Amino acid sequence: MTSDIRTVDAAMLAKLQGWVGKTETLSDSVTAAPVRALSATLDRDDADPALGTSLPELWHWLYFLPMARQSGLGPDGHPERGGFLPPVPLPRRMWAGGRLQWHQQELQVGAAITRTSRIESVTHKSGRSGDLVFVLVKHEVKSAQGLALTEEHDIVYRANPQPGDAVPPPQPAAQNAAWSRQVVPDDVLLFRYSALTFNGHRIHYDRKYVTEVEGYPGLIVHGPLIATLLADLLRRNMPSARLLKFEFRAVRPVFDLWPFKLHGLPSTDGKTVNLWTEDHEGWLTMQATATLA
Repeated sequence: MTSDIRTVDAAMLAKLQGWVGKTETLSDSVTAAPVRALSATLDRDDADPALGTSLPELWHWLYFLPMARQSGLGPDGHPERGGFLPPVPLPRRMWAGGRLQWHQQELQVGAAITRTSRIESVTHKSGRSGDLVFVLVKHEVKSAQGLALTEEHDIVYRANPQPGDAVPPPQPAAQNAAWSRQVVPDDVLLFRYSALTFNGHRIHYDRKYVTEVEGYPGLIVHGPLIATLLADLLRRNMPSARLLKFEFRAVRPVFDLWPFKLHGLPSTDGKTVNLWTEDHEGWLTMQATATLA
């Protein structure tokens, strides 16, 4: 079982903030097999990746995967807390959003790459349903040609729900999309993405755990998968576009119980694209903005 801790006091927050400034550097190679596999998972008909093929935006999440030993996993399937990331005691852990910027050097199949990560901040907020702790991690991805990508990654930790907890009101999704696509987030899609990203988080595949321990109605669709699908929607409708920046924020969980919709709307000047997802009830679940190079 996960912890029932619901609050973080000043002493605990001070301890967690001791992680600020901590760094980690990992090395990897942009191999072709994960590119081929994600293309199939997203139901694309891409050419077979060869040496020098450009890596689509957000597909760098296929690399620098968490490689904790089986004995080093926590009850939620993630690596136990207290290594690179601070040991936040609140049991629910989610990818809340991020901001990415691509530089002149694009990532290509065959490249040797490094990622240096730094804990930028640990902040606390008291919400309507208990305490929240936000951890901001900054990543820099480099190849032999130089800096390719800078990413700020927002992680949120929160308490398990209790009867009577306040629920934030949902936001209606915009209905002015220029492009739309429906996605059926079945168990196979979630399994394949978890496997591709070596993501052991049980909320994405263990129905008993996610419903009985974390209190959700169904399996949760990965935040980065939804962001990748939004970038893919842009790519399908503007195949020659290249991203300069991409910002996204998770607004509401998406579950495997119902289809959801991807939407996109380019700006009138063609410099940005608004992207968002809509659940089966018409509520906004993720908001993103793509800035084109």
